[in-house]
Amino acid sequence: MRSLWIAASLAIAATAVYAETARENLQDAAQVFTEIMATPDKGIPQDLLEKAQCVVIVPGVKKGAFIVGAEYGRGVAECRRPDRSGWGAPAAVRIEGGSVGLQIGGSSTDVVLLVMSQRGMDKLMTDKFTLGADAAVAAGPVGRNAAAQTDVELHAEILGWSRSRGAFAGISLNGATLRPDNDRNEELYGHKISNREVLTSHMAPPGGARPLIAELDKYSPVSERGNSADRQRR
Repeated sequence: MRSLWIAASLAIAATAVYAETARENLQDAAQVFTEIMATPDKGIPQDLLEKAQCVVIVPGVKKGAFIVGAEYGRGVAECRRPDRSGWGAPAAVRIEGGSVGLQIGGSSTDVVLLVMSQRGMDKLMTDKFTLGADAAVAAGPVGRNAAAQTDVELHAEILGWSRSRGAFAGISLNGATLRPDNDRNEELYGHKISNREVLTSHMAPPGGARPLIAELDKYSPVSERGNSADRQRR
């Protein structure tokens, strides 16, 4: 059974690896976020986004195969700059997971995670961590006023959502693993660089990241603290 799972994972991974470039993945992430936030009554509550330390967007997570299911996706993580003066440069990530069951066919799902705490952000910068085991994760509420109706953000370090075939809903993703995508980072920045170096710095983002950063700034504006720090630097 383990050999079947590995075979399925490799097949899905091979498809994902050659599907697009790192910059195309950034464009896809920006499009996913834009489309989700364009329908606030059915999207991510904006007050949660404003509280988030980081956002992870993985467009088109692949799932499927016969008998043995597996998930694999490549995406990006964006964190606020250390002084809260805006969103920083993106770091490439991979999400992986597996499940065994009677599954036939496949699907493609967009996944969005909000990292709500410093501890969750610290986990994001490690070599690998498991959602639900190494970091508390919960299905995120949906809709403009949903956050006011639940205390889910008080108990989870990471909140998750998925979108498949137009349906958007909270998802916990327990058991999935998240890790840096070092090859994609090298592709974006022209040299080897870790997610920690990217996400905790003031380095300039690659040109392909501008649409995503612009959308994040639009829906989660720079804080007063960030504005003050920015004015002092000038």
